[in-house]
Amino acid sequence: MDLEHLKYPIGKFDYSKTDYELEELLQYVVQIQSLPNELAKLVKDIQPEDLQKTYRPGSWTVTQIIHHLADSHMNAWIRTKLVLTEDNPTIKPYNENEWAIGSDYAFHYESSYVILVALHQRWSLLLLECLKNPALLLRTYIHPQHQKTFTLAQLIAQYGWHGQQHLAHLKIALGK
Repeated sequence: MDLEHLKYPIGKFDYSKTDYELEELLQYVVQIQSLPNELAKLVKDIQPEDLQKTYRPGSWTVTQIIHHLADSHMNAWIRTKLVLTEDNPTIKPYNENEWAIGSDYAFHYESSYVILVALHQRWSLLLLECLKNPALLLRTYIHPQHQKTFTLAQLIAQYGWHGQQHLAHLKIALGK
């Protein structure tokens, strides 16, 4: 496989798309909801030596990806709550590569997995409620790093994609 395919095994996310159908968003919410179960299947029989495998040269390890999913999706949860409770909030970006080399990324992945289980249960239930009121999907937030405004619908799509992207990375790293 070429490096671009290894970096984006399911393709790049289309940040320019703004017109999501409810059925499409429901599929993204289902992906968000099922991520912890899909992750559990992938790491069910993982060996300690597998935790340091990577999906491409210079990429994050299996352990770092799992910790990143928890960190990234906690940030997305907070962004979701901000969008629903404030008018066009400015979110706080973070340097995911710096986070990935923090000492907590050397901890066993199970703590981040537990976070994902609980977080995704709450987050997916909240998002399912949002789908019942399409006006909520148009609520916005400002991402200062990109100097753009995004909708809740775009956030749902992005994080549905995000989880699937990293599951694909894990499958490559683990040879599954």
